[in-house]
Order: sequence, then C-alpha cells, then structure tokens
Amino acid sequence: MATITKNSEILFIYDAKMSNPNGDMDNENKPRMDYDTGTNIVSDVRLKRYLRDYFETNCGKEIFISDKAKDAKERGKQINGRYKEMIDVRLFGAVFATTGGNDHLTGPVQFNWGYSLNKVELTDSNTITSSFSSGEGVGKDYRVKYSLIAFNGTVNAKTAAGTELSDDDLSLFDKALVEAIPLCKTRSKEGQTPRLYIRVEMKDDKVILKDLREYVDLKFVDLDNPEKEKEDFKVRGIRECVLDLTRLGAYLNRYEQQIQAVYYWADDELKIKGFDGIKTGKFKF
Repeated sequence: MATITKNSEILFIYDAKMSNPNGDMDNENKPRMDYDTGTNIVSDVRLKRYLRDYFETNCGKEIFISDKAKDAKERGKQINGRYKEMIDVRLFGAVFATTGGNDHLTGPVQFNWGYSLNKVELTDSNTITSSFSSGEGVGKDYRVKYSLIAFNGTVNAKTAAGTELSDDDLSLFDKALVEAIPLCKTRSKEGQTPRLYIRVEMKDDKVILKDLREYVDLKFVDLDNPEKEKEDFKVRGIRECVLDLTRLGAYLNRYEQQIQAVYYWADDELKIKGFDGIKTGKFKF
C-alpha cells in the first residue's frame, strides 16, 4: 500500500460523566486537573491506549505496545524486524531495543494533551476495596461530574515515510477514534462517549494548520430555562452543551484552496452550530 502524501489536522471531542478519564497515580489516582483553570486534562498516552486496545481486541491487529510484550527486551523480541507490520507503529512510532542500543521511529500521528472545554467539579472520594494476589487494598475513588474533553492531533505526511502509514491505515484510525472508547470500558471509564471527530486533510505535505480547539466555542443551556446560559462547572450532560464551530468554519475557509477534504462524524445528541458554511466540502464516514 502506498504511503500517505498529505498532512491532516484532527479535532476529537468526547465526554466523561461520573467517571475518571485519566487518573494521576501520584495524586490518589484523582482525575488529572489543571487547578489554575479548573479544567480536566487527559494525556495523549491515555488516548493512544484506547486506540491500541481497539486495534488488538476488536480488529485482530498485532500491536507493538501490548500486554504480551511489557518491557523493552520483550518488545525487541516481538518486533524482530517486523515493526512496519504493526499498525500502532505505523501510526504512533516506536522505541525498541536493538543490539548495541535503541532504535527510534517517530510516528506521523501525534496528539497533545487533551483538556476539558468546561470547568469541572470532582466528586467527593469514596473508599473502595480491591483484591490482589498479596491481599486486599483500600483506595479512594474520585470522578469528574461532567467533562467535555477536546484533543488536537496531527498527521505528518513527511514523517509517514519512515513508518509507511497508508490511507487504509488512516481510514481504520478514523473509525477507531469514533468506536474505541465505548468498547474499552472499565469500572472507572464507564460513562465516556465520543461526541465529535473531524479530520481536515490537506492537498500536500507542506501546509500545517493551527490547533483547531482554538476555534471552538462552548455554550451551556439551562434545560429549565433555555433562554438562560448556565455556568459551565454546573453542567452535567451533553444536552446542556452547544458547540459553536462558527470560528472554526471561518478559519478552514481561509484554506479552501489547500484543503482536500474534511472527514467528520458527530454524535446525534451533540448540538452543533455554525459549521454548515464551510466551503471545503464535507464527507461523512
């Protein structure tokens, strides 16, 4: 399969209701927070873990970062010169042990940390008891009451030459971002739902767009009084959110001649305004 030749920019939004999107092991496993802004943050590693689990469990794909090969030595044996056969390597790159040192492949698909578009409240902690082979352990269970989390990502076509990422790989990646989180539920990850996915594909490997989250505005509706705007930290569900993409549409229209296509998916419950005027063409998958 031919390697991709076009850059893409990604916007992915999902929400978390009474769950822990990304626990901080250094802070009682509380949801990661930016306490200065009151927003919930999620690492790119957490998002990639959802995708890797989806590829392995739901697609039957062999992956590099797998429970079957937990340390660098085992991964070196696993990869054995076959790294380009593994979809997570083609997407995200890899670092693996070789004789005399390590080899490094930079992945063409990269995300920065996600953050919530709303201010977030945490639940009071609940004490939980877990059983381990060494005995029982007692811990605390913290969750976000509601968090609408946005990620920005990029697909770098020049970097893709090193891992041989193909258009078929990207199509599977599109599908995975929409489907992975609901299929990877655990006790703490229950209550998470994808809401919006947009991938803007350019016509070449030269044009790079800004972080698309900068052009997203979130408003909140009081369901008891629709004319009244609700305070964001009191939001408890997607029905109270309106995603205004007017500025995003205007920004993309400035690059009309450089954009090949806009691939998108939106959840039926998400209220969106201001995106219909985009001139670059939309292709729903």
